[in-house]
Amino acid sequence: MFRRSFSRRQSIAAFAEAAAAHSCRNIRHFPRQHQRPFHASIKALAVKPFILADIGEGIRECEVIQWFVEPEARVEQFDKLCEVQSDKASVEITSRFDGVIKKLYYEAGEMALVGKPLCDIDILGEVIEEPVAAAITPPVNEDNPSIPIPEPPHTSESAGPIVIQEEDISASQKGKNSTLATPAVRHLTKGLNVDIAQVTGTGKEGRVTKEDIHRFVEERNSSPDVSSSTTPELAAIVQPQTGARVQDVPQKEEAISLTPVQAQMFKAMTRSLTIPQFLYADEVTMDSVVRLRSRINTSLCSTSPKVAKISFLPFIIKAVSLALEDYPLLNSRVDSAVDSKPLLVMRAQHNIGVAMDTPQGLLVPNIKDVGSKSILEVATELQRLQAAGASGKLSAADLTGGTISVSNIGNLGGTYVAPVIVTSEVAILGIGRAKTVPAFDTTGAVVPRTVVNMSWSADHRVVDGSTMARMANRVKLFTEEPELMIARMR
Repeated sequence: MFRRSFSRRQSIAAFAEAAAAHSCRNIRHFPRQHQRPFHASIKALAVKPFILADIGEGIRECEVIQWFVEPEARVEQFDKLCEVQSDKASVEITSRFDGVIKKLYYEAGEMALVGKPLCDIDILGEVIEEPVAAAITPPVNEDNPSIPIPEPPHTSESAGPIVIQEEDISASQKGKNSTLATPAVRHLTKGLNVDIAQVTGTGKEGRVTKEDIHRFVEERNSSPDVSSSTTPELAAIVQPQTGARVQDVPQKEEAISLTPVQAQMFKAMTRSLTIPQFLYADEVTMDSVVRLRSRINTSLCSTSPKVAKISFLPFIIKAVSLALEDYPLLNSRVDSAVDSKPLLVMRAQHNIGVAMDTPQGLLVPNIKDVGSKSILEVATELQRLQAAGASGKLSAADLTGGTISVSNIGNLGGTYVAPVIVTSEVAILGIGRAKTVPAFDTTGAVVPRTVVNMSWSADHRVVDGSTMARMANRVKLFTEEPELMIARMR
């Protein structure tokens, strides 16, 4: 065994020696005058694609809001590369490597796919200068000196360096990638048909604000071109009073893409309406909560630095959580895998989502573990989520993990609502506008009462009408008699 291995090593060594001798003999055929020294630059490349990771539950694509880098820009770890907005939140993507940006796969405003490259980064990004002692020029044929041996073709690695002038980068692309603005401002530009690259930002670090957008629109509209403002279609309608018949102008239609939030709502509601669901509504008297809320707000003005006052909503959210302790079915979800039997997944925590009207559209962040929070703590967290939603700063954690939802349409108006459940929940509560109506007391006298209409929607595959009615009655009881709710708090 050893002797065989040794023979194999000898064979390999002999073969290598023979190959080297043959190579040397071939080189000696070339005259020295045909050898000339030169100096080459070998570029050391290690280009890595920067993959867009999953930034939230179920998110498959997101919109590139802006780039903070350009091709050939040097970046270090944790430097900001771009800002993306999903259907739920906006996130700033940072670099995981030190290197040089080689390619951007998306323009600002395009949709990037999760799991696909955002950009290419050369993690070395250096040019290593390596001197080469001598290079052999094509020798002449020794048998016939008049016939030269053809020179091998040049490869791309022997080509000279390509110099990219700064003028090659278009100003429009540079401005589009480097304009700073929040998602709410960008949403405003789409509604007003404004190219954000043409707006001069006056905010911090040149950030474009809503005031800058409105000022740009006012300047654009204040100096219209009168000579070109009358289009042929309009001229056919606006004619002098000469008795001529006014021509009909065809209706103009414009197709626009859905925003990321609208696209996600389209998908979610399409799936939701495949679920059989029913509506249950009742009227709830809010007089006791009105009095309790007034006393609490009077105390908060002088004692609480976090919350100046609270609304009716924290009381209702807490009432829902306490009722879920008696009816946990409403806090579950249906797991209906294709190749298995449907399952009912019970959840211990009450992560109650609150539908919000934000500049990006309808979003539903949730208050985590309401069962362990007081009414004041619920109000504090609700205030934080509302502020983050208004500024477009809701995180993926705020928007995922909900177990049941509450939609308060009453702050905008409307008495009745038929909310639609989402596929990860089995129930949702819609709250109408509080209003004062005449009612009879126990003695038959007419008294004013503050009432709110509460509308419940439930998944009729697993929730029956009697269970939903009992749950709704328990929430009504806690809301109409808040002392019972306070007595059950931990």
